[in-house]
Amino acid sequence: MIRSQQPQFVFSHSDLASSVSMDDEEDEQTGRSSDGSLPPAPAPRLGSAAEQARHWRDVFWLAVFLLHLLAFGFVLTLLGLNRFSRADRLNIDRFTNITGGGNSSLATVVQYQRQSGRAELTETYWPFYGVAGAAGVILAWAWLLLLGSQASQIMKVSVHSLTTYLAVISVLCFWTKHIFWGVIFAVGAALQFLYVMSVLDRFPFTMLVLQKAAKMVWDLPEVMRVSCAFMVIMLCWMALWSFGISGIIATNMDEGGCWWLLVIFSVSLFWTGAVFCNTVHVIVSGMVFLVLMHGSVNAASMPSKPLLKSLRYAVTTSFGSICYGSLFTAAIRTLRWEIRGIRSKIGSNECLLCCVDFLFHLVETLVRFFNKYAYVQIAVNGKGFNSSARDAWELFQSTGIEALVAYDCSGAVLLMGIILGGLTTGTLTGVWTWFKRSDKLLMVGSTATLMGMILVGLAVVVVESAVTSIYICYAEDPLLIRRWDAEFFDQMSETLHQRLQYRSARVREVMNLQLNQLPDRTPI
Repeated sequence: MIRSQQPQFVFSHSDLASSVSMDDEEDEQTGRSSDGSLPPAPAPRLGSAAEQARHWRDVFWLAVFLLHLLAFGFVLTLLGLNRFSRADRLNIDRFTNITGGGNSSLATVVQYQRQSGRAELTETYWPFYGVAGAAGVILAWAWLLLLGSQASQIMKVSVHSLTTYLAVISVLCFWTKHIFWGVIFAVGAALQFLYVMSVLDRFPFTMLVLQKAAKMVWDLPEVMRVSCAFMVIMLCWMALWSFGISGIIATNMDEGGCWWLLVIFSVSLFWTGAVFCNTVHVIVSGMVFLVLMHGSVNAASMPSKPLLKSLRYAVTTSFGSICYGSLFTAAIRTLRWEIRGIRSKIGSNECLLCCVDFLFHLVETLVRFFNKYAYVQIAVNGKGFNSSARDAWELFQSTGIEALVAYDCSGAVLLMGIILGGLTTGTLTGVWTWFKRSDKLLMVGSTATLMGMILVGLAVVVVESAVTSIYICYAEDPLLIRRWDAEFFDQMSETLHQRLQYRSARVREVMNLQLNQLPDRTPI
């Protein structure tokens, strides 16, 4: 059961059973009384002392992120202004390699521009990114609007159409003789297809969890407004980012140097977008956790203005932890999904299985310190990121819920929706670019895709936050989930029971195989 040892959103690591795994203990674990009724789950007392318990965490990464924003913002402004209204107005092109020499004179630059035709300006490419931003916002808002009634259909479309979309783009790249990008999209389509095939049996449970999470956030319109507000903030940064990127594309720099700059600034945008998404994650997780703890957003025990408190903590004391976790969690999660899918389909190839097992254990170690469930702990008790990630993972393993978390594919399904939204944004922008400046199609299209993914991700993250909060609450006290939705609790319990039985059978099988391989020893 949850114990409130501090007058804060703190949950203790009590010795919860992995309970629902044993039929004869189910009544005890669910806390049924003799008449079959369910006692109300305790709610934490939130007093004024809770305001004083928060401390600033991971301040170093907060400073790094803010300095990164200032430095990259300044550079983007210079690069955009250099080609705004007049070519090389800041005389930056003298540093670009346009004739084979790194310090060409201004006269050489002007001569090169005359020979190559009209000079390109920032405003030549900025409208393309305006289209990308508008398309990304429209797709994100449409996702939020359809969340209540059509969320399941949207997610199914994302899963089944992404492979086809990637394959079609790959064919188009080969047709236009962009071999490198054709290979990239072909590999992506193949990995997507293999992953979907390897986890197809998990989709019914995954869709159930996503439907319940979507229902929860749909009943909390405040979290929708938070997502929309952060989209507006992200659009403001993207306006500056696309202004500078347009200036880069318009320079006389050779294509290789231009691509390197695009990669550097795209990584910066990805980190910024991940920080914004995870800030929303923390805010929504704190709100959802409180709703599950107290039973209703209108409960008398709910603290006053819970959303504002979660927002204040997320953008102040916990912001450094968010910046730190945003660097690594996305890549590690994606790698974990792929390795789990491949590992489950490997047959008797011992060499390949050994290599994949090594990668699997390496990634599992990283997941202990970088997982999305850390953000719920950050929202609830304000710990640092590594402490929160470790506590969340130890909680799952000690209660057996890790078997259920590993079986769930909701994060991968939501990621497919994000990728599909980004590809749709990139395609819409690329079509216009093809008619206006076909030679810059890949540069504009790839960066527009990243913009679309970030904007759609800000909408999708509200559901992911609800999913993570549901699992944390289920691990802390199953009564919280049963009080919220008894039917869903029974389905989760049954699935967990099946997964624990499956793991036990696998362990016995491995142990028996190892024992059979031991050499027989005859007594002397």
